[in-house]
Amino acid sequence: METKAAENATPARHIRDELTAEGALAASARMQVTRIGVDTYQESVVYLHRDSIACKSIGFDALARVVVRHGTRSIVATLNVISGDWLGTGAAGLSEAAWHRLGAHQGDHVTLAHSSPAESASDLRGKVYGHRLVRAQCQGLLQDAIDGRLSDIEIAAFVTACTSAEFDLAESVALTEAMVAVGEQLHWPSKIVLDKHSVGGLPGNRTTPIIVAIVAAAGGLIPKTSSRAITSPAGTADTMATMTKVDLDLRAMRRVVEREGGCIVWGGAVSLSPADDVLIRVERSLDFDSDVQLIASVLSKKKAAGATHVVLDVPVGPTAKVRTPEAAAALGKRLLDVAAAIDLSVVVQISDGRQPVGRGIGPALEAWEVLRVLRNTEDAAVNLRNHALDLAGRVLEFDPSVLAGTGRSKAEGLLQSGAAWRKFQSICEAQGAFHEPPVAAQRFTIVSGTSGVVTDIDNRKLAKVAKLAGAPRDASAGLVLHAPLEKHIVAGEPLLTLHAESEGELRYARDYFESHPQIIRMDNDS
Repeated sequence: METKAAENATPARHIRDELTAEGALAASARMQVTRIGVDTYQESVVYLHRDSIACKSIGFDALARVVVRHGTRSIVATLNVISGDWLGTGAAGLSEAAWHRLGAHQGDHVTLAHSSPAESASDLRGKVYGHRLVRAQCQGLLQDAIDGRLSDIEIAAFVTACTSAEFDLAESVALTEAMVAVGEQLHWPSKIVLDKHSVGGLPGNRTTPIIVAIVAAAGGLIPKTSSRAITSPAGTADTMATMTKVDLDLRAMRRVVEREGGCIVWGGAVSLSPADDVLIRVERSLDFDSDVQLIASVLSKKKAAGATHVVLDVPVGPTAKVRTPEAAAALGKRLLDVAAAIDLSVVVQISDGRQPVGRGIGPALEAWEVLRVLRNTEDAAVNLRNHALDLAGRVLEFDPSVLAGTGRSKAEGLLQSGAAWRKFQSICEAQGAFHEPPVAAQRFTIVSGTSGVVTDIDNRKLAKVAKLAGAPRDASAGLVLHAPLEKHIVAGEPLLTLHAESEGELRYARDYFESHPQIIRMDNDS
């Protein structure tokens, strides 16, 4: 396997060289740095007192973009101005994200200067007003976003502009190629490098660990990078992190894949599509991601990871991310068109998105569901098992030696024999170690007040219940669904069990569920 940075791309982890020259020419202030301990997620923030020399003599205003330099390292941060006495006039406070990126120590001196406007700012404004972007413009925007030269407000404007219906195929291809270009790329010796991805929007859809284990046990090459949750109670990386180490670098990822044939690692740790992580940070706050961003995100990560053949799972349901067959067809066509343009062989598989796939919703609870399927226990979720086998079978059929229509039976044989479970354990050990997922300190079961048949489940609101319980922040938090579609429930039987680390979060989740009785809808017995 080889790694390389894209041609003509500035290294994604460094501020552009011109900042040094611009900073030297501009007025600057030398200040003592202090760690504030404020979690601003991934955004770099610097805090200054309003009476500091930087604010008074250089003219820094709140929300200004500021270059903070420490030795040979520089970051661009958003300025927050404070008026209290908890920060001295000679000090520059850094948020956690800024502190870790700059690599300074408490009491070190840093210099602060105005950041010049991002070169891509005019392209960003143009896109907001409906102008088309070419690859070079997309690449410039993404590089500036990675380097911190665009604020989260500006990135939010770009993300919102990408929801426009005028964002055509050529722009989708340009954005996808640009997302690949600004990160690292992997190259594998095999002609067939496999992958599977779900477009998301459906809680409990944790098929990936099962599929990777089956495909790797079959001898396939499947280097899987996965995301953490954006708007859901858990992403695959969140779930895997409850069982093994997922924040591997490229070298460690290579070792695992060469040894085991597959891996399941967090994509944010390997810099394969760093721009995607920046966009996800903003999308998380906005609580949406557009089809354009979804396609660029999914396909760029597959291409950057070296995949050649990919199965894409598109769940369709009234409260899934993709709500109608017509929307699924449109999304599927655009996925196939963009994939073909960047030389990826893709199969789009439409699946039932009317309800959660597994019963557990939340990182650890979904991990337990995965383990039950891999261990072939009697209480394994039937829907999760069947869906994973369907997808794994389709992935296996990319191999010319596997006849069309026989992939599922081969996948089932590998699962039933225990080969997939043994491979999963080996992959986890290669990534660090295997350990059982955690269990929540607090639980509460909500029972039905009436008898009837479950007819509808609101996936989005059910996911919100799990998030109010603390998922994915608390790995053990979430819920277990006891009332799937078409099940007859007798009054007094459980609908779901809440899992939380605190009584307060348990109460928040319970109150929300009880105030929204249509989350689980039943036709009551007469």
